[in-house]
Amino acid sequence: MAAQVLTLLREVSRLEAPLEELRALQSVLQAVPLGELREHAAELHLGPLFSLLNENQREQTTLCVSILERLLQAVEPVHLARNLRVDLQKGLTHPDDSVKILTLSQVGRIVENSDAVTEILNNPELLKQIVYCIGGENLSVAKAAIKSLSRISLTQAGLEALFESNLLDDLKTVMKTNDIVRYRVYELIVEISSVSPESLHYCTASGLVTQLLRELTGEDVLVRATCVEMVTSLAYTHHGRQYLAQEGVIDQISNIIVGADSDPFSSFYLPGFVKFFGNLAIMDSPQQICERYPVFVEKVFEMTESQDPTMIGVAVDTIGILGSNIEGKQVLQKTGTRFERLLTRIGYQAKNASTELKIRCLDAISSLLCLPPEQQTDDLLRMTESWFSSLARDPLELFRGMSNQPFPELHCAALKVLTAIANQPWAQKLMFNSPGFVEYVMDRSVEHDKASKDAKYELVKALANSKTVAEIFGNPNYLRLRTYLSEGVRYCYYPVHSCDNRVRGRAHGHTANYRQDPLLTTCHTSVSP
Repeated sequence: MAAQVLTLLREVSRLEAPLEELRALQSVLQAVPLGELREHAAELHLGPLFSLLNENQREQTTLCVSILERLLQAVEPVHLARNLRVDLQKGLTHPDDSVKILTLSQVGRIVENSDAVTEILNNPELLKQIVYCIGGENLSVAKAAIKSLSRISLTQAGLEALFESNLLDDLKTVMKTNDIVRYRVYELIVEISSVSPESLHYCTASGLVTQLLRELTGEDVLVRATCVEMVTSLAYTHHGRQYLAQEGVIDQISNIIVGADSDPFSSFYLPGFVKFFGNLAIMDSPQQICERYPVFVEKVFEMTESQDPTMIGVAVDTIGILGSNIEGKQVLQKTGTRFERLLTRIGYQAKNASTELKIRCLDAISSLLCLPPEQQTDDLLRMTESWFSSLARDPLELFRGMSNQPFPELHCAALKVLTAIANQPWAQKLMFNSPGFVEYVMDRSVEHDKASKDAKYELVKALANSKTVAEIFGNPNYLRLRTYLSEGVRYCYYPVHSCDNRVRGRAHGHTANYRQDPLLTTCHTSVSP
């Protein structure tokens, strides 16, 4: 088959309009294994295919791109960088975006190869064209260019090539294209800055990080909203957080939140600023952040009382993030009855809000109530029990009812709440004493889709693996849980009335009929007298 590919390539190189040959080549390539193509890589003369891209013929270009996508996979990155350099440069300036994407995908292969990337670093014109691809209208092209430049900057030589040459001027020129492109460049700068303190130093020395921070704290509310997401990404790293603190950015964001009450347009940027502090708290210390920036906690509590679902959603998400570890839970507990009232509001929203907000509330509740066995002190167990009872008049029945909803995402989110408390003795007592709850847990017929079956299985696993469940549920129920666990996620039973794929046996004095479902991994069993 590879010989046929080589023959067709030769035919293509001899003809001016080889559409039929290109169609044949595309068809043949689909049947040739990549390994076989690699064995003949030295004989793959791709220059004619690249030349055909330069002609303004749509079908011809489409065929060539498809063929090159396959053939170039057989070519080593070093060979690409050394021998197809001119073709790559032309591809980056091609008017057809599919050609640019093809070319950038090959650049991506090159920059991930330690031997080949040097060839790119020694080719300033190619690097310049990659930079200018960030300014194109096609987002896929821009994203591919950003990814390649970000990968190049992982080395010292790459940082120097990008920030200590004319490329930096090219980058600043591209930024002037429009607002969208400027944010793309910021995205690249933040990606590079996040790698290491040294990378951050190069980016700050370029002046681009300072420019981003200036826009973050500027007067344009829409710009603020966009920039805070990027700054939050930088804050995910320790050196990024240190830099933001040293530059006074965190204090500035706090001050903007303080002034948000008098800003009629604060709803545009406030959610992003609150998210910033929520992520900051969980990555550093919830106690330190909440004590140093009390306006953050105050604003979160205020937002839960808002009539704006967007504000409520962000507040709920942030509470969930804060309460995802013990220190954060204790910070929230210190707010006393105020937090209990907040929990009641979250419980109300979980019951009455839109489906999307219900799910966010349930996720936050799961995060707040989760308490691993090694952290289950008497005080913390009393705390989670108190929080649970603050959510609704009968919270267990509320979540059980929601877990019977026909909407898979809502169903799974409710099961996740039950799973979060399933290993806590107080919750097990509630479950055992709730009429029909144990039967509901054991009933596989409630869940119909994969995600729901998985979620129910996690609930059963949490119960079955608890050290207290045998005592609270009783040994018979404990054994039923262990059986459910051993049967697997998608085991279920149903009556079999036909003879297809059926075997008959005796089980405990009953006739057992089995039928294998090809979509599942276990036999489905029914037992009848």
